[in-house]
Amino acid sequence: MTALVEAKGLKRFYKVGSGRTRGTLHALDGVDLSIGTGESVGLVGESGCGKSTLARVLARLVEPTAGSILFRGEDIAAIPLRRFVASPVRPRIQMVFQDPTESLNPHLTVGEAVADPIRRLTGVRDTAEIDRRAHAALERVGLPEVLIGRYPHQLSGGQKARVGIARAIAVEPELLILDEPTSALDVSVQAVVLKLLADLRDRLGMSYVFVSHDLDVVRLLCERVVVMYLGEVVESAPASALFEAPAHPYTRALIAAIPDPQRRGARPPRLDGSPKSPIDPDPNACRFYGRCPIGQPVCGTTKPPLKPVGAGHSAACHFAGPPAETLGSQGQ
Repeated sequence: MTALVEAKGLKRFYKVGSGRTRGTLHALDGVDLSIGTGESVGLVGESGCGKSTLARVLARLVEPTAGSILFRGEDIAAIPLRRFVASPVRPRIQMVFQDPTESLNPHLTVGEAVADPIRRLTGVRDTAEIDRRAHAALERVGLPEVLIGRYPHQLSGGQKARVGIARAIAVEPELLILDEPTSALDVSVQAVVLKLLADLRDRLGMSYVFVSHDLDVVRLLCERVVVMYLGEVVESAPASALFEAPAHPYTRALIAAIPDPQRRGARPPRLDGSPKSPIDPDPNACRFYGRCPIGQPVCGTTKPPLKPVGAGHSAACHFAGPPAETLGSQGQ
């Protein structure tokens, strides 16, 4: 599969505190990620793992501290944000935000909200052509024309979510980044929006980066899953391989937390304690060490690299492998 986007060594640090308490928060710390043309990639992990920061860095809404983002071979991370706004790559990468209410301008009607990026990013100045493209985008997401003149406060949550999607696809992007686009919606509406996203991907051939806490949603929508923990990628695999044979103990704990009647009575892997602080983390230790159910002393002194464990499957663990294999390694 041809790579559309290749992120290499992405870092995003924030200075926090002051004086003696001053430190550096490692929101992203050396992330590598490849997204193929037409591929759908899911980013998962608990709150604070860095997945939303990664989404915003890829969308060039946040400047990376270090690293590169190759979009069809061009390093767009090297383009300052103030110049990237006018870059021809800008309309090729669009984002759908988590809260459709907060992301829509309350002073713009539905039609104006969808037409705005067309006017700003495509160079089209003909009003009739802008309206035609806006109407086509709204039709693609299933919104009737009667809503075009309404304002966000006059719409339901599902309708606002569709407007956000229409606004993003109106400029015909190659990469659509979705930051938990259904988390603010009722369950019944979530299903409708997810089906819409799956249909749009098939019809328009876009690549997706889908950020979510819901692993069931990721399993249905994504071909490949990337698991993050405290700013780092700990596992990456085709969705089928990851859910059938997770290699990292953190991934196994996430999957075990999914309600499943077939596992009734089974005890899921237990994660004791809370994640470590992302401020000035120990560069020589696995960030999951101390919380990991199979952690060994080596984990506290040597950081495990992200290494292959199968076809297209990699994990950052000294004892990476299926549960039985991992337990055998632990006992050695």
